[in-house]
Amino acid sequence: MSEVYLLEIEDLHKQFNGNHVLLGINFTLKKGEIYAVVGGNGAGKSTLMKIITGLYKADSGEMKINGKIVRFANPSDAHKHGIYLVPQEPLIFPNMTIEENITMGLKGNGKQKDLRKKILQVIDRVGWNLDINRLGLTLSIAEQQLVEILRGLVREAQILILDEPTSTLTHNEINSLFDTIKQLSDNGIGIIYITHRFSEIFELSHSVAVLRDGRISAQGPISEFSYERLLDGLVPANMKQNLLKKNEQDSITYNKNAAPPSIEKLGETVLQIDSLFGKKFRNISFSVREGEILGIAGVVGAGRTELAEAIFGMEKFDSGTIILNGKKIKNVSIRKVMDLGLAYVPEDRHAHGIFKITSVRKNITSTLLNRLHGLFIPIKKENAITSKYVEDLKIKTEGINQELSDLSGGNQQKVVLAKYLATNPKVIMLDEPTRGIDASARADIYHIINQLKERGLAVLLISSNTEEIVELSDRVLVMHEGKIEMEIEKEKLTVDSITSAAFGVKKDVIA
Repeated sequence: MSEVYLLEIEDLHKQFNGNHVLLGINFTLKKGEIYAVVGGNGAGKSTLMKIITGLYKADSGEMKINGKIVRFANPSDAHKHGIYLVPQEPLIFPNMTIEENITMGLKGNGKQKDLRKKILQVIDRVGWNLDINRLGLTLSIAEQQLVEILRGLVREAQILILDEPTSTLTHNEINSLFDTIKQLSDNGIGIIYITHRFSEIFELSHSVAVLRDGRISAQGPISEFSYERLLDGLVPANMKQNLLKKNEQDSITYNKNAAPPSIEKLGETVLQIDSLFGKKFRNISFSVREGEILGIAGVVGAGRTELAEAIFGMEKFDSGTIILNGKKIKNVSIRKVMDLGLAYVPEDRHAHGIFKITSVRKNITSTLLNRLHGLFIPIKKENAITSKYVEDLKIKTEGINQELSDLSGGNQQKVVLAKYLATNPKVIMLDEPTRGIDASARADIYHIINQLKERGLAVLLISSNTEEIVELSDRVLVMHEGKIEMEIEKEKLTVDSITSAAFGVKKDVIA
């Protein structure tokens, strides 16, 4: 008789707009098993978890809970079948008690007394010391995570999904959380543990699955794995330095075999960062020179975007020095930073980069309004500026007055670039510049980035696409858990070297 699993997934597929995100996932979770899931950015981890928890529906494939086929319409269905996701950022209402936070959505019909009794029984069973009358605002991050776990246990979860639970915890809090996870495992709870930290996989889990490009590239008991095998699952062994060909359309010819610029050919240092500390990063130091593309790589949560936002003035930093074009900047307005020659093209163009219901012309010239003495730009000047960038960046549009929402994603991204290039920057930070655009538009963006370099701009390229970083960068900083793990020169750049550093694996470990 075959074994009955808590969770069984067979040949699961999912695509979005023709983009295959999951391609035949097979996965099983036993009672009391701690199953680590690891994968690079865009590997499909989040999509898989959203299907398991009812946020998404699979296109095909089968999912079973305790041997029975299930199809979830929403997360409430998943809760009823004993599945609960503990998010990376706990969702705690600060002015509610622990009890109120846990029972939200379960109140009614005079059952509050029974729910309180159930919470206390669960706390007693797992051996935690937690006063359920405390307000959410008094809780540490570790305690907030315990409350999230309690939410699941009170809902009688048999499968807990923990998403990067240690990313904001201290060493002592991590040890305490691990003790808790092991207790839950001993009580028969199945745990899916998503992490980027290899050391945690070997310390905590019974099994591991490695996702790469929507497929499970390696899985099995943790006893069968080493650091090297995990890395082999994340990056194919035969992946070479200039791999950027998912298909023929993706083939990039710009600067394909270019040598790194010599020190003599680079211009002056235009941005220097010394010992910068902030909420999600620490002790960051680097400089970038005119005509240089400096890549900043790392997995989601490494602190790359938070660093860029601090440099640009969107977020405050705790200590350290930023010198831009010879001038020290701290706690100055974004406008002042832009006037000093720094531009930032954000990751989320819809939230921070564009005005979708206005014209191409108004979008491109919106960053110039403060430099005028009046309330608007003279129409002839505005038209000239817009036409220049539409031509230079090959923006496909029916005219400069076309509404931006009518343009393709790639052309919208070009408009965002044009908007910030119009400020005539010396340094431009590009955060995920090709996210969500097709192969043809991606090639155009790569060409533009290389043109900016040739013009003498200093480019900071932040990207989750390791192949993109290797293709374009003259030098790369790899961030891991908020710090610079490694600096890699052009001649040593490979997908393997970046991936290893991004997951915190030291050179001597993988040598």
